[in-house]
Amino acid sequence: QVQLVESGGGLVQSGGSLRLSCVASGLTFISYAMNWFRQVPGKEREFVAGISRSGGSTYYANSVKGRFTISRDDAENTLYLQMNSLKPEDTAVYYCGADRRLVGISTSIRDIDYWGQGTQVTVSS
Repeated sequence: QVQLVESGGGLVQSGGSLRLSCVASGLTFISYAMNWFRQVPGKEREFVAGISRSGGSTYYANSVKGRFTISRDDAENTLYLQMNSLKPEDTAVYYCGADRRLVGISTSIRDIDYWGQGTQVTVSS
């Protein structure tokens, strides 16, 4: 069965950095655009960053642009999110998602075919 397993979350001070990983199994990784979303209690899950199947295109939410970098290693079936200059408002559970679209990147949760279980990121002020 398909599994997406996130890791790398934790507690960090404001201004610090974290690198999230998402290891995929049970699917053909190169056939999926990959995304990071995040969610805080009581709010909808929101798009953070996405990368196309080829890795040639990336897209970021305005709130993280210039601070976060999404990348993928197709040989390792792994998605990454490098998060720098973290702010308290980045505190959330971060989820990776796989989207079976042929081209481009979607920011909608409705287009995600598979989700990971999430990893908590907490940024203290």
